[in-house]
Amino acid sequence: MTARVIDGKAFALALRDRVGAAVPAFQAATGRVPGLTVVIVGEDAASQVYVRAKGKATEAAGMASVTHRLPADTTQADLLALVTALNADEAVDGILVQLPLPRHIDESAVIDAIDPDKDVDGFHVVNSGRLAAGLPGLVPCTPLGCLMLLEDVLGDLSGLDAVVIGRSNIVGKPMAQLLTAKSCTVTIAHSRTRDLPAVCRRADILVAAVGRAEMIKADWVKPGATVIDVGINRIDADDPGGAGGTKLVGDVDFAGVSAVAGAITPVPGGVGPMTIAVLLRNTLVAAHLRAGLAPPAGL
Repeated sequence: MTARVIDGKAFALALRDRVGAAVPAFQAATGRVPGLTVVIVGEDAASQVYVRAKGKATEAAGMASVTHRLPADTTQADLLALVTALNADEAVDGILVQLPLPRHIDESAVIDAIDPDKDVDGFHVVNSGRLAAGLPGLVPCTPLGCLMLLEDVLGDLSGLDAVVIGRSNIVGKPMAQLLTAKSCTVTIAHSRTRDLPAVCRRADILVAAVGRAEMIKADWVKPGATVIDVGINRIDADDPGGAGGTKLVGDVDFAGVSAVAGAITPVPGGVGPMTIAVLLRNTLVAAHLRAGLAPPAGL
C-alpha cells in the first residue's frame, strides 16, 4: 500500500481564496474590511518569520493587517495595556499575540486579557469552554485545519476510532474535542500511555502532536489509517557528501508509515499551511459575528 499524500498547501490556498472572495460582501455590508492585529514581543527568529507570513496573507485576502513590534524588555503591564486598547478598537476584529513571549511575561495572563470574541487563536479560556460545551466560538487554528483536511479526505467521520497523541491546550485537547463533536470515538494518548504503539494501532485516524522527530513508526499504524502529522522538527540532514545542513521532519516516520497508511500529511506541506489559512478564516468569522452578521457558508 502507498498512502495518499494529503496536500495541505493546496487546500490552504483554496481556503484563503474563499476567505478573500467573501471580504467584499462584508465590506459592502459594514463599510470596512475585517482587521487582524498581531503583536510580537522580542526578536525570536521563527516568530518574526511567522508574523511576516501572517501579515502578507492577511493583506492578500483583502483584510487590514497591523503588526505591533515591541522590544524584548517590554513590561507585562505595557503589553496588557496594548491588548486592552486593541480590545476597544472597533477596527480590530482579531487579536493575535505571537508566542512564545519573553520569560518575564505571563503568557496565560496575556491570553486571558484578550477579548474572547477577538481571540482568533482560540486560546482564551472562554473559547476553550465554548468548544468543550459544543457552543459556537473561535477554535484554535491548527486543530481546526487538521479537521478540515480529515473531512476532505474521509467525508463523514462518525463512528471512526481516533487517537490523538499529545495533550496540549494548543493542539491535543482541542483536536480531541473537535473529533468528539464529529462523533468519533477518541483517545488522547501521551508520554504516560501504557503500550502506546498498541493504542495507536487501533486508530482509523491518528493525529501526532508530540514534538518528537519521527517518533511514530510504521508498526504503530493500522493499515489504511489516515495519519495527520502536526509535528515540525528540525534535524540534521542525512547527507552522504558530508555537507551538513538540516531538514524539517514531522512526528511521523513519513517513509515508513506511507507504506502502511491510507492517507498521510507530509512535513512540510501538510498541516503547516493550514494554520495561517484558518487564522484568516477565524478573523473573517470574528468580524461577521462582531457585526451581527452570519459568517459565510463554506468556511
